[in-house]
Amino acid sequence: MIKAIIFDLDNTLTDFVKMKDAAIQAAVDAMIDAGLTLPREEMAEKIYAIYDEEGIEYQNVFDKFLQLELGHIDHKVLATAVVAYRKARDSSLVLYPHVTLTLMELVKRGLRLAVVSDAPRAQAWLRLCHLNLQHFFEHVITFEDTGERKPSAQPFKLALSLLDVEPAEALMVGDWPERDVVGASKLGIKTVFARYGDTFGTVHSGADFEMDDVIELIEIVDGLNGSTGTGRSKRTNPEEECVSADDR
Repeated sequence: MIKAIIFDLDNTLTDFVKMKDAAIQAAVDAMIDAGLTLPREEMAEKIYAIYDEEGIEYQNVFDKFLQLELGHIDHKVLATAVVAYRKARDSSLVLYPHVTLTLMELVKRGLRLAVVSDAPRAQAWLRLCHLNLQHFFEHVITFEDTGERKPSAQPFKLALSLLDVEPAEALMVGDWPERDVVGASKLGIKTVFARYGDTFGTVHSGADFEMDDVIELIEIVDGLNGSTGTGRSKRTNPEEECVSADDR
């Protein structure tokens, strides 16, 4: 009997990659308009390189970019980048189709919901509140809560403890097999691969179920709990397991 569902946040509930790209491109254009004379594509590549080095949630990316390129921080250019980034981020941060409907249906069925994310606590909550999802989730577990990132089992253990369920009573839903699927599977939690959010061209996810639209999760849960609908398993072979000041 499934009693709880644990969700990843980025690229599972919201298209984080699309949002991040739109925000970076807007910041690059703003810096050019402010007088920075560098090729547009080169600027974007160097900003992404900083994120690759420091982490995608790095809060001082434009400060470091300007320091590396100019040898100092031009605060006019920095401010225009931050403002443009925030505006584009807020307008581009949207839910995947059917997320709200799916969460409502799951809550109606008496399921308890949580989020396990590698995002910093402040950023995770900011995104959830921006998307009006904060009331659906009883618990939001982030890096600060365990000091470990997925695929470590610790964030999932904490989620199970807070939700007061056994591994067999939970589902993990995520877009990143090497983190979401592997981490949850270590504890015996059934997994659902959100293929619609996959950015790696994954062929074999190793998940118990896969879905191309989040609304398919309702059918999966109903199937596992013996209600209307049947879960659609995609595992074909068991051997295939495999708030800061800048706010940016």
